[in-house]
Amino acid sequence: MSRSRRTALGASAAALALAFGVLSALALSAPAHAAEPGKNGEGASTEESGGGDDTGIYAAAKIQYSGAVAKGGSRGNVTSADVNWTPPPCWYAPAYGAKEFKKKMSASLKEQMGTPGMGGHAGAALAEAQRHYEDGYGWTDTPGYKDYNVKKDGEGMFWAGVENPDEPDYLKRTSCTDLPFWVDNGEAPPPQYEEAITPEILAALAYQHMKLPDTKVTLAPDGRTKVNLPTWAWLDHATFDEVRATAAINVPGFNIQATTTATPKSLTLNPGTKDATTIPASGECLIVDSKIGEPYAKGKSKETPPCGIIYRRSSAGDTFPLKASLTWEISWTGTGQAGPNQMPDGTIEAVQDVTVEEVQSINR
Repeated sequence: MSRSRRTALGASAAALALAFGVLSALALSAPAHAAEPGKNGEGASTEESGGGDDTGIYAAAKIQYSGAVAKGGSRGNVTSADVNWTPPPCWYAPAYGAKEFKKKMSASLKEQMGTPGMGGHAGAALAEAQRHYEDGYGWTDTPGYKDYNVKKDGEGMFWAGVENPDEPDYLKRTSCTDLPFWVDNGEAPPPQYEEAITPEILAALAYQHMKLPDTKVTLAPDGRTKVNLPTWAWLDHATFDEVRATAAINVPGFNIQATTTATPKSLTLNPGTKDATTIPASGECLIVDSKIGEPYAKGKSKETPPCGIIYRRSSAGDTFPLKASLTWEISWTGTGQAGPNQMPDGTIEAVQDVTVEEVQSINR
């Protein structure tokens, strides 16, 4: 029998979700633990590709993160400068060898079909799913499988939808809802699976997990300045090292990776009060000769700094929250991709408290 896979899924999505709910727990929904960031963004690789089980089949493939990434697989500290840019809510990736998939799916289907009251559309959908994997029942763009492809065990893998744990649930529910599908080793996934994992998706995930150095602006005077006195601002030269984060999937027959690179671009100062003048007027200090701003030196108190602030009124015993935003240019390279390829800039923000005092005059 042949009919549209997407039509079939749309008509019984809720019932099929019962049959395949086990996949969200057994597949790749939890990312690998991230590596400890190292000097200049070079961290030790995280090895969590998984081993086999008593069937000799590969365990579910996990994304491996390395380089300058947040600890424990958590989200990084980079905010995209493009408010419309978001990491993928889900993707399809290699999950199971044929024998392992049969074992897990057979158990899940048996459990669901044995649930009291499992009839009507739900029961029909479960029976349809069982025929799809056991009896070759397929649709126009998706062939069925005979006995879960166990005769091809080791020659490919079943791919399954993976939810991005850091993205909103409503995005996950509307994406990657197709049934697990087979891909031969060395072959690309069928073109209808637009969310199949690619180097570009891995680059976006590396971006999402990237950990950049905190932005600490050096000030002179430091933390306490005077009204109408130029406050010099600059960044330590070590801040300008490139930072790299890598995401990869490595399983037999399928190995791809992408490295996302961040390079400092400019520093933007927000004085924390309207009664201040930024230098330059835009508040954005660009990199010049591999540095942002210029360190203050004795004898320059009457000079205008290339990057800084002049406060026009005192903080009246309180402080002004100086916000410093360091913008990083983001690019990526990946398996089989010409590069570097541009991604939206990223920003790191930090707030420093500044006390501004009136200039004391002496009356004679």
